[in-house]
Amino acid sequence: MYEIEDYSKKKFMSDDKYVSNTQQVLEQLSRAPSQRTGDSTMVTSPGSGTIAWVAKIKSNSSYNFYNVIAIVISKAGTEPVEIGEQTQAFNLAESFVQQGALAVGTYIVMFRVGSNNVFYAPV
Repeated sequence: MYEIEDYSKKKFMSDDKYVSNTQQVLEQLSRAPSQRTGDSTMVTSPGSGTIAWVAKIKSNSSYNFYNVIAIVISKAGTEPVEIGEQTQAFNLAESFVQQGALAVGTYIVMFRVGSNNVFYAPV
């Protein structure tokens, strides 16, 4: 069995007090409110940015893997135009171990993540 050492009662060099690491940190933060750090989040993408485009479901390949084709939306009242060749993409809204059930003809926004095309379309 491994023994876990209890640091909460260890003697630290500062002020000869018995305090835990957590208590020391909390005390330092409470004494210096102007030096508190705020939470921040940053999402970065390699290259010039996230690649996304509109596509249309052509067929189910297997599981949550679909054959899709990019489309161009022009103006209101006109059908989108298919461009390029079909490619494959994963639907992240469906199980990876069951057959997908997304209807052919569904329009999606597809993203390039690493070497995969992915989209999220609930069934």
